[in-house]
Amino acid sequence: MSTTSNYLPVRAQWLASGTEAALEPEMPIIDAHHHFYERTGWTYLLDDYLEDAGSGHNITASVYMQALTRYRKDGPEPMRPVGEIEYVTGTTAALQKGTPQVAKGIVGYADLRRGAAIRDVLEAELAAGDGRLRGVRHLVTWDADPTLVNPLSAAPRGLLLDPTYRAGVAQLGSLGLSYDAWLFFPQLPELFDLAKAYPDTPFIVNHCGGVVRIASYADQRKDVFDTWSRSMRELAQLPNVFVKVGGLGMRINGFEFEKGERPPASTELAEAWKPWMHTCIDAFGADRCMFESNFPVDKGSYPFSNGWNAFKRLTVQASEHEREGLFRGTVAKVYRLA
Repeated sequence: MSTTSNYLPVRAQWLASGTEAALEPEMPIIDAHHHFYERTGWTYLLDDYLEDAGSGHNITASVYMQALTRYRKDGPEPMRPVGEIEYVTGTTAALQKGTPQVAKGIVGYADLRRGAAIRDVLEAELAAGDGRLRGVRHLVTWDADPTLVNPLSAAPRGLLLDPTYRAGVAQLGSLGLSYDAWLFFPQLPELFDLAKAYPDTPFIVNHCGGVVRIASYADQRKDVFDTWSRSMRELAQLPNVFVKVGGLGMRINGFEFEKGERPPASTELAEAWKPWMHTCIDAFGADRCMFESNFPVDKGSYPFSNGWNAFKRLTVQASEHEREGLFRGTVAKVYRLA
């Protein structure tokens, strides 16, 4: 794996050196996107998330996002991701009557490249989800610069346009499931084409639309922003497309927060993120945008509390209705969490 595609390391002492108290600690928040990780040298499971979620902000519920965790170790290969749904459902079951309701909604993985044959896997995941499975994410990141692509999420070029893949996507709507999209910003026009073809299926763009500002894009920052902005505004024309506003603490985003002697303050985060996040909110509206922690992935760049403080700072001029949508209303609507 190339250094550019590695995850940023989580450094507990560094994070603790600049962790802020929560602003507006009573504001109810539904975290639209987080993971459990169980990988070599990196474990982040329920207790770890509860520690972060309990750091001062009022996290009332969350949406769990697939992360290759606890797959079945045997049985048919396409069915092995059902194990992640079984694990998450089981480990968070006792929390569903309290606060926070971790994994109140669950997004799983299924290999949509199998086309219509993926339906049996989707039905098995629905059964395993005990009423909480809300959608599927199939990672489709591709770029002409191979150093950008994490082998765990690499996909062939043009996958979103492939007829067999689309036959897999077509199964989601009839089962009441949404599609979470993780891709790089040059692929957004392909996502537009896919989402337009399935207007009854909700499409949720992850992490502000795949901002990439390193490697071959490092010296093209104005062009990156302009191209990304045009594509996001085009996507906003489709009423079935929504955006997760967050996920800008990854190495590929090129903000380099991890290089400071101390973690970035929420004021610094808000200033750096403002052009990107305000563009998303301006284009889609607060009723189609939702804030996400993207933990533990973004934990390499800043503490959980600072990230949510930055979101609060970015919306200080927004109306009460807009903030309600961004912090809890949109995610509850899209993932049917009521």
